Amino acid sequence: MLRAMIVDDEAPARSELRFLLEQTGKVGSIIEASSVRSAIETLMENRVDVVFLDISMPGASGLQLAEALHKLKNPPSIVFVTAYSDHAVEAFEVDAVDYLLKPVEEARLDQAIARVAARMKPVTDNKVSIGRIPVEKGGRKVLIPVDEIRYIMAKDDYSCIFTDDDRFLSTTSLAQFEAKLCDFGFFRVHRRYIVNLGSVEDVETIASGAIQLGIAGVQDHIPVSRRRVVPLKKALSL
Repeated sequence: MLRAMIVDDEAPARSELRFLLEQTGKVGSIIEASSVRSAIETLMENRVDVVFLDISMPGASGLQLAEALHKLKNPPSIVFVTAYSDHAVEAFEVDAVDYLLKPVEEARLDQAIARVAARMKPVTDNKVSIGRIPVEKGGRKVLIPVDEIRYIMAKDDYSCIFTDDDRFLSTTSLAQFEAKLCDFGFFRVHRRYIVNLGSVEDVETIASGAIQLGIAGVQDHIPVSRRRVVPLKKALSL
């Protein structure tokens, strides 16, 4: 599944696009930025496949960010999402995959995602290094195999990583874990939880109508936010 970033200075616009992307079931992780500067800072720590980019923003424009990203060795795909149609020529000069006008239509968004997927090429990087995650335990660094992780929970300023028989703390944020692990069968089901889909044993609808997950080797059930139910079911082929 794709790893995406939304860059837009308007919070409602980011929220609406996030909802539409989640509904496609083709985007595994989504991070947000409200300016070009914060986007650059975030991209220094997270690799994404596609950036959904507004053009007109305070400070540096989306076009300037696209120009900078285009110079990278393995740049993410760029999909412009804007209320104005008069920058289309400039957009494609920086090799944008698509140019969507607000309000975004679901069918056009699906086309854009398909174009991004078609353009993606296998990248040989140190993906194998993600096979283990460094965490803190008793004042020392411990490397946990990714396939032993059942779920990850946000707690205060830390992330709690749960295996069958232990719990570990990490200063890596849940958003960073989401970006790193989405290609390895992990799924953000709630603002506080990421689960290993391979560890999901059952999906239960409780009295309130909400969904919760049973995880192998874990007594507690994991809640699923309402907006994540549809993409989760697609990911689990339900």
